[in-house]
Amino acid sequence: MEKYCKYPQQHHNNLQQPYHQYIPKAAIPFVDFLIDQHHFSLKIVNERATKHGDFRRLSNGKFQITVNNNLNPYQFLLTLIHEIAHHVTHQKFGRVQPHGREWKTVFQHLMLPFLRPDIYPNSILPHLATYLKNPKASTDSDAKLSIALRGFTASEGKHFLFELPIGSHFAYQDKLYKKGNLRRTRIECLSLDNGKMYLFHKNAEVNV
Repeated sequence: MEKYCKYPQQHHNNLQQPYHQYIPKAAIPFVDFLIDQHHFSLKIVNERATKHGDFRRLSNGKFQITVNNNLNPYQFLLTLIHEIAHHVTHQKFGRVQPHGREWKTVFQHLMLPFLRPDIYPNSILPHLATYLKNPKASTDSDAKLSIALRGFTASEGKHFLFELPIGSHFAYQDKLYKKGNLRRTRIECLSLDNGKMYLFHKNAEVNV
């Protein structure tokens, strides 16, 4: 496989960077190296409901990656490498499909050094390895990985949608729904506000 980034055997950065507190300690040398090698600014931002992170070219021609500050270290690291892969893909291939073949290959390569039990625990590693065989635009599309990344526990006061019986009523983003049947990888849910049917990820966190 062509090398998109040749990691060193050792890389030390003695300066404490703001992002260090957000990622597993053993991952810091690898992340430092990636940030040193590629030219972009990293901005840690407040939670956004629709995404964990993004990559963009600013009006001044420079590149910026943002990652949500509410993610746990395992989610944060995966999101950061996901976005760095966008940057490397853009630099190498120019304009291509955002999550197409080129990005997938780069992302898989960049993630290889992080597939270690001192970075990702054994409860996550098998699910992460399976996801990386054909990574999608969002880790939330892989229910098993998404739940493992969250420690198999929903946020305080919430429940995973798949845990609720069919016919249960629940609230999501201040709207009421009724849980229906599983359709392949998503669950049909009836909006009690407008009577329309919506598809939810199995691992959506909801209030009951």
